[in-house]
Amino acid sequence: MVFFEQITSLEPQYLWLIIALILAIAEIIVPGVFLIWLAAAAAVTGFVAMFIDVTVPGQFALFGLLALASVFFGRRWYMTHKVESSDPLLNDRAARLIGTNVVAVTAINATSGRVKVGDGEWPARGPDLK
Repeated sequence: MVFFEQITSLEPQYLWLIIALILAIAEIIVPGVFLIWLAAAAAVTGFVAMFIDVTVPGQFALFGLLALASVFFGRRWYMTHKVESSDPLLNDRAARLIGTNVVAVTAINATSGRVKVGDGEWPARGPDLK
């Protein structure tokens, strides 16, 4: 309970900076690139509140606007600066199977059939093969 009282007694600008730090650390732990933009928005909100007298509702509004803008521009930046993988089909297991030779377990026709892929059997369809 003492910790909660200490946290709530802090000035709002310091709380924003603590939230920014927590979000930045969470970004390191959790995969993906999303929380860093929220951390940046919280940090900017904290610095703005530190130097300009902004009410708490105004700080929340500023954070909301900055969060939306940073996520929008961050997503846009990542879409235009894609990282090329040495194996583009790494996480696309179905695409990796296209063109692979497999053993037909049952006759394949336009509606059904079964093939052996690795150590499992999978449904298949295609032109009539017997």
